[in-house]
Amino acid sequence: MVSTLSRLDMTRPCLARHVRGIAAACAALVLLPLAPATRPLAAQTRGGVIPGIEVLLSDSLHLVRGKRVGLITNHSGRDRQGTSSIDLLFKAPGVSLTALFGPEHGIRGAARAGEKIANSVDGKTGVKVYSLYGTVETPTPEMLDEVDVLVYDIQDVGARVYTYPWTLALTAAAAGKPIIVLDRPNPIRADRFEGNILDLRFRSLVGQHAVALRYGLTVGELMRFLVGTRALTATVTVVPMKHYRRAMWFDETGLPRVNPSPNLRTPDAELLYPGTVFFEGTNATEGRGTDAPFQLIGADYLTDHVALAGRLNALKLGGVRFDTATRTIAPGYKFAGKTIPMIKVVVTDRNAVRPVEVGVRLLRAFRAAHPTEFAWREPTVNAPTRVRGIDRLAGTDALTKAVDDGTIELLLRQWNADAMKFEASVKPYLLYR
Repeated sequence: MVSTLSRLDMTRPCLARHVRGIAAACAALVLLPLAPATRPLAAQTRGGVIPGIEVLLSDSLHLVRGKRVGLITNHSGRDRQGTSSIDLLFKAPGVSLTALFGPEHGIRGAARAGEKIANSVDGKTGVKVYSLYGTVETPTPEMLDEVDVLVYDIQDVGARVYTYPWTLALTAAAAGKPIIVLDRPNPIRADRFEGNILDLRFRSLVGQHAVALRYGLTVGELMRFLVGTRALTATVTVVPMKHYRRAMWFDETGLPRVNPSPNLRTPDAELLYPGTVFFEGTNATEGRGTDAPFQLIGADYLTDHVALAGRLNALKLGGVRFDTATRTIAPGYKFAGKTIPMIKVVVTDRNAVRPVEVGVRLLRAFRAAHPTEFAWREPTVNAPTRVRGIDRLAGTDALTKAVDDGTIELLLRQWNADAMKFEASVKPYLLYR
């Protein structure tokens, strides 16, 4: 069973067809196997979640049969047995896999954050691999010469600052080809919303459209929302998962976990990431170069990290505890080779954690403790824009002002209102209960 939203334009007949398409999708949604809400989660999902790639191959292969397929994927695109979607589609009867497209971190997910990636050839299948994180961010016409339809299969993390879904959205807008999204879980629950809605003045590859920071959707639902609200003009078909429920954490799906990118190594790191990622835009470290990125935050100028952890714990933030640590940072990262004091964010109750608030309060704590040493990273001379990295990550310049001025309580209230507004706006485009 699939859900399709067609390309939109401003003509009334087209809009009418689009409305009918949404109604048809919603009607089809009723046919998904939905368990009674009173049953335990394990009973609702016996046998586990079936990802979109397996649904495509089992009952929706007609979408790609007889067509030349370009696959946007990486190491996280695989079935429950760990077989790559590349190999599955390459061997699928009647399917011609003609091109592969890799996002940030590359087709195998091993490249470092921000590392530019060259085109290559897949050693196993001989299919050409085009990089969408090198000299271009969307396929060129030449890359699409032998492609009839583009298929997307990548594990998301549920945070606006992640580049994978924006590679998909940019490609969908620019390619002029039908897009098929093979859906996967939101690992930090698809029923939680937090943070501001992106101000389009700050759009970039870490935030292309006006969505909340923790957006509470699967990537298939995100694309349905963007097309349905006409933020994106594209033809998108979503192949949904089977047996998925919005309140699931990834470890409740039964799917084998792989790190979606090199520095998101644990479920707790994925949960904290929508907030602790802000430290990428500062002269403190977000933990890259340590054993626990996005869970360890530190700087060489912290003079009393024990006291700082105490002040953070006094806030009694839901679901987290702040411990102290020291780490020697690996080469190639902030404070490389130095042993520095750090704050470790420990998740004690994942259902109570509000990661965006955790990140904002950590920023303010660092600023308050070290008002002259703590700083926002400025763009380099060769940067394509003069927008600071922190403003691109936050999707606004209001965060830095609130942290600097000590007005984060007002900011958080506004961001909570934004999250509620976004949650209400996405309801027509949801695929799962």
